[in-house]
Amino acid sequence: MSRADADAVLDVRGYEPPEPFVRTMEALDQLERTKSLLVLLPREPFPLYRALEINGFCWQTEFRPDGSVAVLITHRTQ
Repeated sequence: MSRADADAVLDVRGYEPPEPFVRTMEALDQLERTKSLLVLLPREPFPLYRALEINGFCWQTEFRPDGSVAVLITHRTQ
Protein backbone atom coordinates (compact mmCIF):
# COMPACT_ATOMS: atom_id res chain seq x y z
CA MET A 1 0.00 0.00 0.00
CA SER A 2 1.34 3.40 -0.94
CA ARG A 3 0.53 7.06 -0.67
CA ALA A 4 -1.20 6.73 -4.04
CA ASP A 5 -3.76 4.39 -2.44
CA ALA A 6 -5.02 7.10 -0.07
CA ASP A 7 -6.76 10.44 -0.33
CA ALA A 8 -4.78 11.80 2.64
CA VAL A 9 -1.56 10.78 4.39
CA LEU A 10 -0.64 11.32 8.03
CA ASP A 11 2.94 10.54 9.03
CA VAL A 12 3.23 10.29 12.82
CA ARG A 13 6.36 8.14 12.98
CA GLY A 14 8.34 10.87 14.76
CA TYR A 15 5.86 11.43 17.59
CA GLU A 16 5.71 9.93 21.07
CA PRO A 17 2.50 8.32 22.42
CA PRO A 18 -0.25 9.32 22.70
CA GLU A 19 0.33 11.90 19.94
CA PRO A 20 0.01 9.44 17.00
CA PHE A 21 -3.36 8.25 18.33
CA VAL A 22 -4.60 11.79 19.01
CA ARG A 23 -3.53 13.12 15.60
CA THR A 24 -5.06 10.11 13.83
CA MET A 25 -8.41 10.55 15.56
CA GLU A 26 -8.39 14.28 14.77
CA ALA A 27 -7.71 13.52 11.10
CA LEU A 28 -10.51 10.95 11.04
CA ASP A 29 -12.93 13.54 12.42
CA GLN A 30 -12.33 15.50 9.20
CA LEU A 31 -12.34 12.51 6.82
CA GLU A 32 -15.20 12.52 4.32
CA ARG A 33 -17.20 9.27 4.09
CA THR A 34 -15.87 8.41 0.63
CA LYS A 35 -12.21 9.20 1.37
CA SER A 36 -9.36 7.20 2.88
CA LEU A 37 -6.52 8.05 5.24
CA LEU A 38 -3.09 6.40 5.21
CA VAL A 39 -1.40 6.64 8.61
CA LEU A 40 2.33 5.92 8.90
CA LEU A 41 3.27 4.76 12.40
CA PRO A 42 6.43 3.61 14.17
CA ARG A 43 4.76 0.39 15.43
CA GLU A 44 1.49 -1.52 15.28
CA PRO A 45 -1.26 0.62 16.88
CA PHE A 46 -3.32 -1.90 18.86
CA PRO A 47 -5.31 0.76 20.82
CA LEU A 48 -6.15 2.51 17.54
CA TYR A 49 -7.73 -0.65 16.11
CA ARG A 50 -10.31 -0.76 18.89
CA ALA A 51 -11.12 2.95 18.47
CA LEU A 52 -11.53 2.44 14.72
CA GLU A 53 -13.91 -0.45 15.26
CA ILE A 54 -16.02 1.49 17.78
CA ASN A 55 -16.19 4.55 15.50
CA GLY A 56 -17.25 2.74 12.32
CA PHE A 57 -14.00 2.48 10.38
CA CYS A 58 -12.27 -0.43 8.69
CA TRP A 59 -8.55 -0.70 8.01
CA GLN A 60 -5.74 -2.60 6.35
CA THR A 61 -2.33 -2.86 7.98
CA GLU A 62 0.95 -3.28 6.15
CA PHE A 63 4.24 -3.98 7.92
CA ARG A 64 7.17 -2.21 6.29
CA PRO A 65 10.75 -3.53 6.06
CA ASP A 66 12.04 -0.71 8.29
CA GLY A 67 9.75 -1.85 11.14
CA SER A 68 7.16 0.88 10.65
CA VAL A 69 3.50 0.23 9.92
CA ALA A 70 1.13 1.71 7.35
CA VAL A 71 -2.60 1.64 8.16
CA LEU A 72 -5.10 2.50 5.43
CA ILE A 73 -8.38 3.61 7.03
CA THR A 74 -11.80 4.04 5.44
CA HIS A 75 -15.33 4.46 6.73
CA ARG A 76 -17.17 1.18 7.09
CA THR A 77 -19.94 0.73 4.54
CA GLN A 78 -23.35 -0.23 5.87
